Amino acid sequence: MSETFFPKYPPNISNENLESLKNLAIDWSLSHGLIIRPPPNTNNSNNSFVMHAPVSLFPSPFPRKTYYEAIELQPKFNLLFHKLSQDSEFIKHVVEEITKVDDFVGNLYKIYLKVKEEGIVQPISLGLHRSDYLLQVPPDATEANILQVEFNTISSSFSSLSYLAGELHRYLLKSTGYYNSSELLKSDSLPLNDSMTSLSKGMAKAHELYGSPNAVVMMVVIDEERNIFDQKWIEYDLLNNHNIHIIRKTLKEINEQGKLDPNTKALIIDDKEVAVTYFRSGYSPEQHPTEKEWDARLLIERSKSIKCPSVPYQLVGAKKVQQVLAMPGVLEKYVTDPTDAKQLRASFAGLYPLDSSPEGEAAVKLAMENPENYVMKPQREGGGNNIYTNDIPPTLSKLSVSERSSYILMDLIQPPLMKNIILRQGELIEGEMVSELGIYGIFIGGEGKNEVIVNEVGGHLLRTKGRETHEGGVATGYAVIDSPLLI
Repeated sequence: MSETFFPKYPPNISNENLESLKNLAIDWSLSHGLIIRPPPNTNNSNNSFVMHAPVSLFPSPFPRKTYYEAIELQPKFNLLFHKLSQDSEFIKHVVEEITKVDDFVGNLYKIYLKVKEEGIVQPISLGLHRSDYLLQVPPDATEANILQVEFNTISSSFSSLSYLAGELHRYLLKSTGYYNSSELLKSDSLPLNDSMTSLSKGMAKAHELYGSPNAVVMMVVIDEERNIFDQKWIEYDLLNNHNIHIIRKTLKEINEQGKLDPNTKALIIDDKEVAVTYFRSGYSPEQHPTEKEWDARLLIERSKSIKCPSVPYQLVGAKKVQQVLAMPGVLEKYVTDPTDAKQLRASFAGLYPLDSSPEGEAAVKLAMENPENYVMKPQREGGGNNIYTNDIPPTLSKLSVSERSSYILMDLIQPPLMKNIILRQGELIEGEMVSELGIYGIFIGGEGKNEVIVNEVGGHLLRTKGRETHEGGVATGYAVIDSPLLI
């Protein structure tokens, strides 16, 4: 399959030249901010050491036509999820069943209902999204298509390091000349990527709409994330290109230090008014260990600050929403243009409920009999949460009907393989790989389903991993940062 869809790859070079290329990649990464802190078990107690981010040594081949299809889809997905966030009946229909067995979703839903009852004081919503795709080659097909893995509405990370990975590959290609005679490399084979600045531009526009020039942007983090360099680039761009200051606070600190202005409902922390609140964390139960964190989330949602994401946006990012959208007629209720609806639906993999409905019971039977064809997904973000293939039957056997309803079942996408070389912690690893493409989207909507202020594509992220690795997170150690070589 890989030979059918990808040329012989990567370039055949000597071990001596490969070592030289590795050193060039490490030096460039360290001098240009393509870096991370060493793993926790490394002796780096004073946080003074950094290392290169895990990257591919060469950009990975990706079908040109399919890449641009993903780009074209993004504004349509941006608008779709905004419309879903504004539909309280849809949220109730999808979420209420999950809340019975999922406390995390249940707490978010309680906040949603409480703020809705009190009255929403900030009608503007900021979405910094990312839609992730895998390639799949249908039987007897001559080209690959894309299938959506998930749509992220919270903490769409690696926008800055993704841009830098692309620049690393441009540098290596220019400095080595390995591609000079290759028919692969055309003028636009390495597509431009504005993901470094797109997220901060979205925040800056929301800040402008808030209407208070001296207000700040607040990034909600967990303690160990205070110095993640991908976020530091956002902070740098906001300050230097938009003259906006950013502060970093944990949910616990927000609970202890934050307050609402009784008249305007402005969120005040450290005597600073918060125009935009960006959640880099807040997407998992572990990040809400006590009621203090949930109280902070409620405080933010009650405020005039523009949230990214708001609780409605976070709720519609649940995997259950993805499955419900795939049901006949649901997508078409929100996307009335038949061409757009057809294009969006074509990107859906097979998605099934695992509840007590006839469809849910049929899906359970399929998963128990042929688990190698499926992945089971909970309502979680952050990587490392899915259940794959042969682990599905024992998991299903332990769950009650009510408990399993908080999961969905999805066809296991089988992407074509390719060969590449990745660089992790100074070591080169060569083998068969698969790549996952993410497209960033910037959306700002006003009150109501159809008030669109900004709807843009915000660049791309390519993550590459070994063929046997199911999960795709870079931060969780499964994948490396890559860039697409369009073919």
